[in-house]
Amino acid sequence: MSTSPLPPFTARNYDFTPYVAAQNWIDGAWSEAKGRTTETVVNPRHGKTMGSVPLSGTAEIEAAVAAASAAFPGWRDTPMKERVQVLYRVKALIERDLDELSWLVSHENGKTFAEGKGEVLKGIECLEMGISIPNMAAGPQLDVSRGIRCETSYEALGVCAGITPFNFPFMVPLWMLPQALVAGNTFVLKPSEKVPYGAVKLAALFAEAGLPAGVLNIVHGAKECVEALVDHPEIKAIGFVGSTAIARLVYGRGCALGKRMLCLGGAKNHLIVAPDADLELTSTTVAASAFGCAGQRCMAAAAMVAVGDTQAIVDATAAAARTYALGEDIGAVITRESVERITRYVDGAEKLGAKVLVDGRKAIVEGAEGFWFGPTVLDHVTPEMPAGCEEVFGPVLSIIRAKTLDEAIAIENASPYGNAASVFTQSGGVARYVMERVNAGMCGVNVGVPVPREPFAFGGWNDSKFGHGDITGWDGFRFWTRARKITSRWAQHKDMTWMS
Repeated sequence: MSTSPLPPFTARNYDFTPYVAAQNWIDGAWSEAKGRTTETVVNPRHGKTMGSVPLSGTAEIEAAVAAASAAFPGWRDTPMKERVQVLYRVKALIERDLDELSWLVSHENGKTFAEGKGEVLKGIECLEMGISIPNMAAGPQLDVSRGIRCETSYEALGVCAGITPFNFPFMVPLWMLPQALVAGNTFVLKPSEKVPYGAVKLAALFAEAGLPAGVLNIVHGAKECVEALVDHPEIKAIGFVGSTAIARLVYGRGCALGKRMLCLGGAKNHLIVAPDADLELTSTTVAASAFGCAGQRCMAAAAMVAVGDTQAIVDATAAAARTYALGEDIGAVITRESVERITRYVDGAEKLGAKVLVDGRKAIVEGAEGFWFGPTVLDHVTPEMPAGCEEVFGPVLSIIRAKTLDEAIAIENASPYGNAASVFTQSGGVARYVMERVNAGMCGVNVGVPVPREPFAFGGWNDSKFGHGDITGWDGFRFWTRARKITSRWAQHKDMTWMS
């Protein structure tokens, strides 16, 4: 065990920069997973190993949960106004280290620096939501009868856990940690083994901010680690973000054990483009949604449903895609296997009759021998094609043609997913018509990535989410707490009621 400070990440450009071996953070100290195998952490831009991560198992989860259990009584009994002071200090520390954290996200995930910085800034916004919780969490009370008062308080659950994905290594943990910690819970976080450093940095920052030992613990690992987390009897609630297939499995396993579960899955988001849509706004916004973060986000524009005479917008969108400079405007994808998977989707669509308007296959970036796939636009995709109905999770935009608005809505609603849907139009009537009919939890009008900004909560519908409520905002706080209802009487009254 070591309490030595984590060394800074020194990169300030895209040049390959190695980093430390990631370690678990348990009970306020760094520790190795002794006797366990390790996995390399690869910089996707360069395809080179920048560090390693332990593949922990049941023993490490047991140690982390024991530390969190021991820390829980003291943290729960700390007044909320004092708990939140830690978040204030963490926010200041992240702002201090903004460039370092942004470059670290870029190097471990493959994003551009601008995208990494955007992720860190969004993480700060999530912290600010957590900081505001004490101003929202005062429970209601009411005199329901003469001398009888009912009131509600929000109580911590105990030890909670989060399992987070590779695509937003710094932001997604901050969807969970602020509300869970401010509520008085202690926490065990299992980040993606592909991108451990965002979580490692968060642990170091929370420790520097004065969070007591054991309140936040980080355990690295893969399937065995996830199963040990879900199965542990002391863990009361779990938040998960990942693919739909794994989200469904984790949700079912946890629910069978009586745990509170909220598992966010994948998506196939549809952007419906009406003939009257603004050409420049629509083409640039759709392209930014499809290709930002190399398409590796659950809110990416995967399918553009072009309604009626929209050829000029299709052409302009393809032209916008050609302006993206690989390595500067769009980063690498996470692994070589991802490149191969995305290629199969594009090859398959082409064989089934889709027209490749912009081809990102075989893309390379000189001096960066990593995992690259360029912006790709497929036209005349049908909803039955795998590229038209499955989550590609890469910089591929599939254009599906529809004759009418109702046909476009039917295409969107036929998808098993329900994360996001947008409409591009200059007509308020068309916008309202679509917004009232699409089957998605997060919707946009002339917005390509309709992520709700805090305090509005993040969460989709259907196969994009398993569980109730959303993971951020006020819903997030409610998820990590349970409501205690108290009815009290302190005075006797002559006109007795049924409650006397």
